[in-house]
Amino acid sequence: MTPKYKRILLKLSGEALAGAERFGLNEDVIASVVDQLVKVHEMGVEIALVIGGGNFWRGRQGLNMERATADQMGMLATVINSLAMMDAIEKKGIPVRVQTALIMTSVAEPYILRKALSHFEKGRIVIMACGTGNPYCSTDTAAAQRACEIGADVLLMAKNVDGIYDSDPHLNPNAKKYDKLTFSEVISKGLKAMDATAATMCMENDVPVLAFALEEKDSIVRAVCGEHLGTMISKE
Repeated sequence: MTPKYKRILLKLSGEALAGAERFGLNEDVIASVVDQLVKVHEMGVEIALVIGGGNFWRGRQGLNMERATADQMGMLATVINSLAMMDAIEKKGIPVRVQTALIMTSVAEPYILRKALSHFEKGRIVIMACGTGNPYCSTDTAAAQRACEIGADVLLMAKNVDGIYDSDPHLNPNAKKYDKLTFSEVISKGLKAMDATAATMCMENDVPVLAFALEEKDSIVRAVCGEHLGTMISKE
């Protein structure tokens, strides 16, 4: 298989890593993701990862908390997932660096763009944790920002559904799936696939987004190789 993209940013939801349990970490799911990342890495593709923290904590859970505090707790949850993914990938013999937007040098290095680019040159996978480091920003926004900063050829969003629909397919059996969308349509239609800030950032920097189902067989590898799956969001 031949990769379509040279450098990717893969956004994984924390919930996806939890599997059917919907909480914590599912080793089988992580193993499946890692096996695919190994294949993609062996193709010579440079890989960055942004992982959510919803399998441990979501900011909206803190109903009686200050929003900033709740969001900071969510940032810490992303570090747990990032370290787990680092450990699983390195067991396959591929070097990984975790970079965090919040300073915690005992467990990871701070996010520095030039350092991340240097890691790519040395064949390392870079996992970017803690979102943007700011409250009121989702990990979708963080993924979009990092994708733009590193000059990713595509932002791959691995989700628990096989693309973007006009309504929740889990609640509406007649929901319509989109094969292609523009960023303007995502924003104007209020689609929940990614937040408006992330969509606007990718639109302004011409970074296409592919939303697809993580659970489909070899979906990450297939997405990297340009196979038609999920929903592609582009500028035009």
